[in-house]
Amino acid sequence: MLIIEVSNAKQQEQFLDIARIIYKNDPNWVCPPDHDIQGIFDPKINSFYAHGKAKRWILLDEKGTLIGRVAAFINEKKTYTFEQPTGGMGFFECIEDQKAAFLLMDTCQQWLSSQGMQAMDGPINFGENDRYWGLLVHGYVMPGFGMAYNPPYYKDFFESYGFYQYFTQISNHLDITKPLPERFEKIAKWVMEKPAYSFDHLHKNNYEKFAKDFITVYNDAWQFHENFSPMSIEDVKRTFKKMSPIIEERFIWFAYHDGHPISFMIMVPDINIILQKLNGKNDIWAKLKFIYYRWRKLIYRARIIIMGVTPKFQKSGIESAIIMKAAEVIYAMPQYKEVELSWVGDFNPKMRALHESVGATLGKTYLTYRKLFDPESEAKRSSIIARDTKETLINKVGV
Repeated sequence: MLIIEVSNAKQQEQFLDIARIIYKNDPNWVCPPDHDIQGIFDPKINSFYAHGKAKRWILLDEKGTLIGRVAAFINEKKTYTFEQPTGGMGFFECIEDQKAAFLLMDTCQQWLSSQGMQAMDGPINFGENDRYWGLLVHGYVMPGFGMAYNPPYYKDFFESYGFYQYFTQISNHLDITKPLPERFEKIAKWVMEKPAYSFDHLHKNNYEKFAKDFITVYNDAWQFHENFSPMSIEDVKRTFKKMSPIIEERFIWFAYHDGHPISFMIMVPDINIILQKLNGKNDIWAKLKFIYYRWRKLIYRARIIIMGVTPKFQKSGIESAIIMKAAEVIYAMPQYKEVELSWVGDFNPKMRALHESVGATLGKTYLTYRKLFDPESEAKRSSIIARDTKETLINKVGV
């Protein structure tokens, strides 16, 4: 076998094509847009290169046939916040051959070790964790847009190599052909009627305002997550603009208390329903097909990418109210049948409880693994976010 670092245009194409080879006969797989994957490894597009680095490789057998790929990366904003400096590996694809899989993993470990890393997480993304994060171990159906998908045999590869489960992620599914639970609606409407609260959906002609509102909530609400690092407004504005072609303005909501942003929820149409027909391509014909299929309203599923509430207003019911605002919109669109609430980790019991309260049921399970390079090091799970971060905040700042 021959492992080659990706360094030219031909190898970049091969990196993409390996996935098409692995999933050729899998009816559930959706090929991610080629330009989306390429952008992750382009320093001009991916802002993570400003504070990190990445390498990727392809693997060929003795006949020169493509049989695998992998990438390794370092996010310097987070890598040194762990007990062991920790890098990442992802975009792993491989035929059902343990020797080949281990060669790909060895290559990542060796490069990361040469950069001073003592552990690696995988499979993860060189970017935000709302996309391409975790290994699918349950729910082998069509994935949501940006969500991981892989053959079942990958789990054995990771665990046999020495990865352990760092945290578990679940995506819950909400059947919107059925009404929301009566108790949930009652709480949501009670909160929505309070005069101090107001709600507004995204307006594409004012990304600046909503990017600032997002940052205000995100950097406050996520401060208690393990290894949190604040987001910049430029990153958020760039993300909004990049998502613009698929955004439904009334799927993205912000909540305010006396005009101050306290919560947000971002939901998007699940364009994987269309992307499955395009095989990753983004040429003029693919773009025309995309427009045509959207016009025909083929998309029947939405995905909630992220939602958050500032600690001061947690347990206030604002989570229910903001979901209700989006529900009022999507329930009026008969082509939609399902919403995927993804993903939430086992380190976030509050969000799991919210999913249950809205009537969502388990759809998919993913695992994020960690491999410690020193076998004598103690394997530790991800820390749990306190259920009452409002109380934690009060104790922290004394207010």
